[in-house]
Amino acid sequence: MRNKLLAAGAILMAVIILLGAGAVFYYIKYINNESQEELSIEQVIKHSVEVPEITTNLNDDTLIQISFMIETDGKKAREELEKREFQIKDIVINELSEIDADQLKGKKAKQDLEDKLTEQIDGLMQEGRIVQIYTTSSILQ
Repeated sequence: MRNKLLAAGAILMAVIILLGAGAVFYYIKYINNESQEELSIEQVIKHSVEVPEITTNLNDDTLIQISFMIETDGKKAREELEKREFQIKDIVINELSEIDADQLKGKKAKQDLEDKLTEQIDGLMQEGRIVQIYTTSSILQ
């Protein structure tokens, strides 16, 4: 009798574990991924903030004019980012002041700058996160 009770308890425990694992798998596969689906361009624009053109000197005294569009993950993040425009400009100017003109040539160099800015600006955020930064213009003089 006692062995049957232990066997039934073990089977019940195994069923509970399998159901729990199935629920976790379902959540990760279907529910959690819904928020990561591709957004329409209208949604991207709705969640983005334009950083007006910034003119500053690079480390080698080359002048740069650059502007960005920053995509966030939602309305609250966009609203917060709009309020942090002065902090964003400060981060961009400080980052550019450490770079020479040669370090900004090419696609990879611009992507590296965007990645650094994304990391730093995302570190400021309290209401959401930065999804991506797009360089919308860049002129070196």
